[in-house]
Amino acid sequence: MGAVGITGATSLILEQQVKPFTQADLSRFDRSQVNAFDRGATYNWSPNAFTLSDQALTANFVATGLLALPTLFRHKGWATVPLMYIEVLALPTLFQQTVKNIALRTRPYVYNPDAPLDPKLAPNGRQSFFSGHAGTAFASAVFAAEIFRHYYPNSKLKPVVWVVMLGLASTTSLMRYEAGYHFPSDILVGAAVGAFAGWGIPKLHEVRKESDATTSRVRVQPWYNGSATGINARLLVFSR
Repeated sequence: MGAVGITGATSLILEQQVKPFTQADLSRFDRSQVNAFDRGATYNWSPNAFTLSDQALTANFVATGLLALPTLFRHKGWATVPLMYIEVLALPTLFQQTVKNIALRTRPYVYNPDAPLDPKLAPNGRQSFFSGHAGTAFASAVFAAEIFRHYYPNSKLKPVVWVVMLGLASTTSLMRYEAGYHFPSDILVGAAVGAFAGWGIPKLHEVRKESDATTSRVRVQPWYNGSATGINARLLVFSR
């Protein structure tokens, strides 16, 4: 949560300093300047794909909530699980926004003459790297699958949960590419950061049980018998 606060404040400060492109700036953009791996994205522009990306992300959130709901009561996770989910969503979201405001990478649609002028002249036109939608989607997806695996380790539905959640995250990411809002490299980095957060934050909270572990303890006691004093030390070994 401390990292969330720091990245949030940093992002807010940097956001105020992003200057949008002018019409004069747009004339100097040529898709041949983009590396071959990412260049295909400069041909994309689709408001429908943009809408679908938001819808897929919403479905991701809903699916995560449905998977986590039983843990709130059956496994007494009513406080821990929601708090972890807030961390999982907030950290990559605010981190990517900070990186966007530092990298100032031009979005693919700025290179596309078929895209309208208004979004090109908005500050958002300089915030391509890396994909926040991909980061958030994969963070939520991996978190949901990991929570399900942790609370239901013997369930046969684990592969189904992984396929559904990663499918929603991949759909979100693909639609951001089709919409012309992100390069493939933006999406790959976003997916990696999000997946790491979705896996790592629950791991930080995980309590490991060692039923067969052996522990030892040293007990030290002073003594006095009326004529002398001393210290008695004993090593106690416990198995559980």
